[in-house]
Amino acid sequence: MKLLLSIQLIFLASFSYGQTKYEKDFNEFWTDVNNNYAYFDQQKIDWNKVREIYTPLVKQVTNNNDFIRFMETMLNEFHNGHISLNTNLNSSNKIIPSGQDMFVQKQNDRFFVKDLRKGFGADLSGIKIGDEVTFFNNEPIPEQIKKFLPKYTESHTKEMYEYALNMLFAGTHNVKRKITINRNGKQFYFFPDELQPQEERSLIETKILNKTTAYIKFNNSIGDLKVIAEFDNAVDEFINYKNIIIDLTETPSGGNTTIARCIMGRFISKTMPYQLHEADEKEFQTQRKWVEYVIPRKAEFKGNLFVIVGHWTGSMGEGIAIGFDGLERAKVIGTEMAKLLGAIEGFTMTETKIGFQIPTERLYHINGMPRENFKPKIPTQNIDETIKEMNKID
Repeated sequence: MKLLLSIQLIFLASFSYGQTKYEKDFNEFWTDVNNNYAYFDQQKIDWNKVREIYTPLVKQVTNNNDFIRFMETMLNEFHNGHISLNTNLNSSNKIIPSGQDMFVQKQNDRFFVKDLRKGFGADLSGIKIGDEVTFFNNEPIPEQIKKFLPKYTESHTKEMYEYALNMLFAGTHNVKRKITINRNGKQFYFFPDELQPQEERSLIETKILNKTTAYIKFNNSIGDLKVIAEFDNAVDEFINYKNIIIDLTETPSGGNTTIARCIMGRFISKTMPYQLHEADEKEFQTQRKWVEYVIPRKAEFKGNLFVIVGHWTGSMGEGIAIGFDGLERAKVIGTEMAKLLGAIEGFTMTETKIGFQIPTERLYHINGMPRENFKPKIPTQNIDETIKEMNKID
């Protein structure tokens, strides 16, 4: 046994001898992902092919900035916004959905704005839902999205194109975007980065919509523990209303399960399951599966509950939506959500100390449906339709 271990250590030492620190970190990253990534089967990613493609490329890397760019390119193989580095460059692409302000889809080789993030650059600049986009930064779109498409396959899916398009239109940190729109046969130019959203926003917004309906919106704040007290105060204020609407359309950065359970706990009278978790134990060729529960807390709101979601409802926002649906406690209204995969875990590469996060657990609705496949019971196509549905509540 000791002899075998010694041989393995000699082999590993000889394998790494002569490698640059970037090659070592690339191999470490590949191995960490290979051992821990939870969605290879679902996404059908050929991870061995990825290693084959990128191994010769990493040999050309000579400095940290080039390595960051190299890693950012490789992360596109996952075509999902829940996989990212913990560092970036001025030239780096913005992360979706948190860095994204317009949702674009391909339709018969043309590209259309399907949704807008209200109050952000694209919306403020005058771009409209339904606009056809013809150029991005004066260049045709088809060639530009190729850099965001996975290289391990030539059969690109709708999800891959959607990811690539929205990465392109999110833009980079250092280049202001110019969007060319064809509207009713006329060409218009828009500059979303010239108009910035209001930076200081309260953790939540509340208002009374009518005599029977109150409204609570989270402003990308379900990762800030201070929001719990503010939310409790709002629910206490609206405890006798017929309806409460919880707006999760502006939660792209996700949050944490403590806040999620505190939110849901105000609307139930007994302990109930809200989400399923699943993780692989590859070493033993088995899986772990467990249920997460919500426990009642403080005074219960017993009226009607509505939850509105959208393309900027991400991660824990998605968890809250499927949780309320699984509890059969709320009607969920809106578009598909951000479809961010799983529960993430952080890792750090040894040589460069660059961190990254990947989903290591699969998440499901309590009925067994993958979280990323959830669709609201009252579906809409965009935020404008969602608002119309919301305003019907009486």
